[in-house]
Amino acid sequence: MDGYRKEYQNKIGVLLTNLGTPKSPTRKDVKKYLNQFLSDKRVVDINRLLWIPILKLIILTIRPSRSAKLYQKIWTKEGSPLLVFMHRIKNKIIKILEKQNTDYVVEVGMRYGEPSIENALTKMKESKVSKIIVFPLYPQAGSPTTSTTLDEISHVFSKWPWVPELRFINGYHDNNGYINALSKSIENASKKEGVPEKILFSYHGMPERYLHEGDPYFCFCHKTTRLVAEKLKLSNDDYEMAFQSRFGYEKWLQPYVDEMIPSLAKNGTKHLQIISPGFSVDCLETLEEIDIQYRELFEEHGGKEYSYIPCLNDSDDQIELVKSLIMNNSKGWH
Repeated sequence: MDGYRKEYQNKIGVLLTNLGTPKSPTRKDVKKYLNQFLSDKRVVDINRLLWIPILKLIILTIRPSRSAKLYQKIWTKEGSPLLVFMHRIKNKIIKILEKQNTDYVVEVGMRYGEPSIENALTKMKESKVSKIIVFPLYPQAGSPTTSTTLDEISHVFSKWPWVPELRFINGYHDNNGYINALSKSIENASKKEGVPEKILFSYHGMPERYLHEGDPYFCFCHKTTRLVAEKLKLSNDDYEMAFQSRFGYEKWLQPYVDEMIPSLAKNGTKHLQIISPGFSVDCLETLEEIDIQYRELFEEHGGKEYSYIPCLNDSDDQIELVKSLIMNNSKGWH
């Protein structure tokens, strides 16, 4: 028994998670991914008896082909940008943690698609990890992101005879390192592209009903925006905030990005910079929706200069932020 305890006691697992991605930009793989994603009650929480037939018979018949074409626009030789950046972050973090005395095991697990959270946790189990830090890379915690991540981890652990100690990083929307990193990326963009007439902070949307039911995501987004604006000493006229990526007919968090951009252009904004702080790494919603669709929308309505500020991705600031949060959450385990 002593040997068993010694075998496990020094290993700390770090599970880096994100939403996920199809295996390839083909209709078949996109359909498989969307089926898993849209079947999650945290993502679409309407009555299952109503939703599942709509999903299976209508949405999964029409949407995969259309979404596959969008993924093809942003796919790289290395694969899905989201997964590529997640692995880069993992590899850089491993090199940093190797310098610590404690034995860390770092894995990437996607909530939907591969590599799955279950696969990542199984690897940790095989590596005899006794303590796990779960790090969902969602700065603004919410039900369809961090909460569903915990749901999946609980589901995996329900099948294990023994559960390791667990620490869960539930967002970091007001973390100083995160705010500083965002502020620096905006400053760098302004130096490169010129100071814009307006900076637009775009966050992924969710049904407004979630806010009234107690999800604080909306408030977290506002706090992040306010802290960055204060850091950069922006006036109220210098920036706007809105929500993107809505679907369906339900009222979502407002204002909507696809309505704000034409309004800004029509009212004389010629130079717009847009940043999406809710995404830790670039993905379909940033590279295709923001950098392609919204650029075209801005120009169609009279805008002249449009620049998208990339996510933190695997930048030095991002790696320092991730390292700092891991070290803070592993205190007492060394």
